[in-house]
Amino acid sequence: MTSEIQRDIEIISSIAVVPKILEVICRSTGMGFAAVARVTSKEWIAMEVLDQINFGLKPGGSLVLETTICHEIQQHHNPVVIDEVSTDPLYQHHHTPAQYGFQSYISIPIFKKDGTFFGTLCAIDPRPNKLNNPETIGMFQLYADLIAFHMQHVEEKQTIEAKLREEKEIALLREQFIAILGHDLRNPVGAIMSGAELLKTFNLDDNGKQITTIIQNSSYRITGLIENMLDFAQGRLGGGIKINAILDFSLEESLHQVIRELKLMYPQRDVRVTFAINRQIYCDGKRIAQLFSNLLGNALAYGDPEKPVTIEAHSTSNEFILSVCNAGQRIPDNVIAHLFQPFSRGTVKMGQKGLGLGLYIANEIALAHMGHIEVSSSEKETCFTLKMPAPNTTVLLGNQV
Repeated sequence: MTSEIQRDIEIISSIAVVPKILEVICRSTGMGFAAVARVTSKEWIAMEVLDQINFGLKPGGSLVLETTICHEIQQHHNPVVIDEVSTDPLYQHHHTPAQYGFQSYISIPIFKKDGTFFGTLCAIDPRPNKLNNPETIGMFQLYADLIAFHMQHVEEKQTIEAKLREEKEIALLREQFIAILGHDLRNPVGAIMSGAELLKTFNLDDNGKQITTIIQNSSYRITGLIENMLDFAQGRLGGGIKINAILDFSLEESLHQVIRELKLMYPQRDVRVTFAINRQIYCDGKRIAQLFSNLLGNALAYGDPEKPVTIEAHSTSNEFILSVCNAGQRIPDNVIAHLFQPFSRGTVKMGQKGLGLGLYIANEIALAHMGHIEVSSSEKETCFTLKMPAPNTTVLLGNQV
């Protein structure tokens, strides 16, 4: 049996209504054997069978093609209906009834929805039966069309599932590649950063100092991209970004450190800071700093360089809020809707290249802290605001105990 025939058998067997159709056919016509047959130019194969006369065929069973009337139907594509072979002028001397011992016979062609011939819906019985009437023929044609419809549905479903499996495999390979690439890039980038630090200790002229600064800034940028790649891979392959939340006593200093690092890359930019973090925050401080670095980096890269970037952070009795705002072009609503998806970015200006992972990573970190990032954008200002729960310290300690 060819793989194509096996696939056809599996498709027909997956259609729950087919056995019911064969049962209704036999009960309403008095026929003792009914089947859905796959008929090709070379073979006749039973796809589904209801056998009440011990004809001896089961699904997958075959007949010699040339011994069947379905062989002729495969060529002329017309129904064949016989009430009684012995009195039928066309079939009383036909070799098929004589070989298989039936007196009544009906076979209706099944066409797939693309118009190709699939096979037949047929029934036989050793006794005569009244079949050649509009009601019986119409019933068979209706069932043949219904089987074709279900076949198309199953085939389309299988095609979609196969494409989904392929897409998942491709996505997994891509994410594994990103994880391996990010990991392997760490060492050479670390060497470049160390080399730049060493060069700064030498007695360099102004040109040399400028080049060293460019190397350092580029290394910081590459390091950020690598971290984003690794976090993306971890989030996708590991079921989300993991955090190590503790009562952070130095979150404000961590945020200031991010500002100092990014100011090295944008020394001319005006960054205005207002912090009012009046207590410890239960969080993963390194991850919050990473989230903040992505938001501030975007604001510096995409905002109007002639206007300040404003940063505000404060805590309430049960919430921590951190916002980064910049002047610049308004982000359209349709772009905002996709900003937190991986590899998604808004309009990118010359020299502002990235992977489109920064906001995705930031949002994943927010979600890991049971928080979220809100976006508002107007002609005047664009703001990204982290809001996350920060319960009272004593409550947290009580929960930990």
